[in-house]
Amino acid sequence: MKLYRYLTGPDDAAFCKRVSAALNRGWQLHGAPTLTFDSVQGRVICGQAIVKEVEGEWSDEVVLSEH
Repeated sequence: MKLYRYLTGPDDAAFCKRVSAALNRGWQLHGAPTLTFDSVQGRVICGQAIVKEVEGEWSDEVVLSEH
């Protein structure tokens, strides 16, 4: 089955580390990153879609963060 996640967070080193950790667990980038500005917090927010092919069949009980 193919899994999909969309990671979001402030544009900082912690966000980059989350994406890097996912890549090192076998996830792949899917499309370009997105950026928006949070005017309340005064910071840029990033988003990056990632996908991963894994064994098994989809169900609502699948926990994406366990892959």
